[in-house]
Amino acid sequence: MRAIVITSAAIILSAGSIALLIINFHREAQYFSLDSPYIDKAILFIDTLLTGYIFYMGWRYKRYIVSGLILLQFLIIIFFEMKYGPDIIVDHALFVDKFSIIMALIIGVVGSLTSVYAIGYMKEFHLQHKAEFKDNRRFFSFLMFIFLSAMLGIVFSNNLLWLYFFWEITTACSFLLIGYKKNKEAMDNAFQALKINLLGGLAFLIGILCLYRFYGVVELDKAVYLGKLGAMVPIAFISLAGFTKSAQMPFSSWLLGAMVAPTPVSALLHSSTMVKAGVYIVLRFASALQGTMLGFVIALTGGTTFLIASLIAISQSDAKKALAYSTISNLGLIVLCAGVGTYEAMWAAMLLIIFHAVTKCLLFLCVGTIEHRIHSRDIEDMSGLIISMPKMSIMIQIGMVGMFLAPFGMLISKWAVLKALVDFNPLLAVFVIFGSSAALFFWVKWLGKIITVVNKEQGLEDGIGRIEATPLYILAFLTVGLCGLFPFVSTALIQPYVVEIYGITLTMSQGNIVIMSIMLAMVMLFPLSFVNYGKRVKVVDAYLGAANIETSTRFRSVAGGVKDMGMKNYYMEKYFGEAKLYRFGILFCFIFIIFMFMVLVR
Repeated sequence: MRAIVITSAAIILSAGSIALLIINFHREAQYFSLDSPYIDKAILFIDTLLTGYIFYMGWRYKRYIVSGLILLQFLIIIFFEMKYGPDIIVDHALFVDKFSIIMALIIGVVGSLTSVYAIGYMKEFHLQHKAEFKDNRRFFSFLMFIFLSAMLGIVFSNNLLWLYFFWEITTACSFLLIGYKKNKEAMDNAFQALKINLLGGLAFLIGILCLYRFYGVVELDKAVYLGKLGAMVPIAFISLAGFTKSAQMPFSSWLLGAMVAPTPVSALLHSSTMVKAGVYIVLRFASALQGTMLGFVIALTGGTTFLIASLIAISQSDAKKALAYSTISNLGLIVLCAGVGTYEAMWAAMLLIIFHAVTKCLLFLCVGTIEHRIHSRDIEDMSGLIISMPKMSIMIQIGMVGMFLAPFGMLISKWAVLKALVDFNPLLAVFVIFGSSAALFFWVKWLGKIITVVNKEQGLEDGIGRIEATPLYILAFLTVGLCGLFPFVSTALIQPYVVEIYGITLTMSQGNIVIMSIMLAMVMLFPLSFVNYGKRVKVVDAYLGAANIETSTRFRSVAGGVKDMGMKNYYMEKYFGEAKLYRFGILFCFIFIIFMFMVLVR
């Protein structure tokens, strides 16, 4: 029954987001008035309940900073309502434009697929950990859909007070989802996420307060217009909130800690929700940041995060942690684009958001399924997946090539970013060049591990349920399909928004589109060539320069004695270790943020 309800809700949500696209396909941005005191009272009531719950949890677990942060936010809200509430006039509380439609499609389709995948995954999860964790799947599924609903509230709210309310709902949901296991590690990481995101919520609230106190505005579209006229202080505070939500350094520790949660939570936080809310709000102000010192500092923060996180990913053998650093780096690249603020950078950032959501969700879910079958998420234990789990191997290969190989959108986006930076500030291009090189090395060595055959073990895919596998097939298809439909996506969704904001956009020539199509056809031959592995393809032992014994990985050397053959990736922790680079990233980005506010004060 639970599976039917969740699947039905996922279909409705996906269909609704697609219908929204169809209805508004040829329409420009639309703004809606919704003046109802009952809605504001309901929001304040729920805010009060939320405050009480978070305050209680912080006090109960002796996390007094959490209790203090939520109490401070609530006092600011009460002050704001009492002093300004009766006088606030909101012309347009909601809006729909091409950017919000793109975000709704990501939330509706990718988020729904994650929810459906969770049905089979969580069943297997509790079967494997029956004695360790309480089975609370009903509440888990409920939270996931509340999360998706709050994200839709964020992308359609023009009233910043409403947007802030939904923003805090995602914070509370992430706390509960990360802490699902209820053990010490889970609760520690859940409170870390809560603390950092409450800090961001406080910054968001201060930004709204400044916006209304000095300019009499609480609407997003008017705030962007004021930003173009020089109102940078509110934008700085709201961008800081975006940094915390999108896990930019020095606030990225919460996203790394979120890996303790079940895999659907990781996929949800990293792909369609939470972190996308952070980059979404910063990108909304991109046109106002163009050519400003604030924009340059934001770009520096994003660029540093992109470079440092990409380098650290090289040293990670834990698959989920490596994907987490990859997520942080790509979000940094989007923030860099927002700081640059040109039409080329905006075009690239929106393309990055789309492709990153689909491919990263696919990768996280594949890793979750693989972990259940091999009982490890260490990359070194994934050798020979092409034989032991051929279908899963093909899907994770598609996800990987989608992240770094032409003609997929991630690489196209990086080319567009480089073009924008060469025209704007070549210094920032250094971050993209070196960060992209590190990402290429990271993905290729993991991909090589999967297709390296070290044994003939087969049948590990047996038992993967259809309801768990179907979302993976759909996401793999979307990864390839979006590349084929890239000209349509750009023309129908991205370019109209960029033209609306800048009056000009980035386009691709017909010749480039033909080249992309040819490259896509060639790329497709790679995973398809492995479809019959384990059936028609004969796998023989590797020749090890002597006599093989027992298995293909043991041999008797010419000097006598039995030797084991081992193949291991280079992780180069001496140069790219997390302990060394992470603190530099935190230090540099912290200095940039301090400098950002010093510039505004001057």
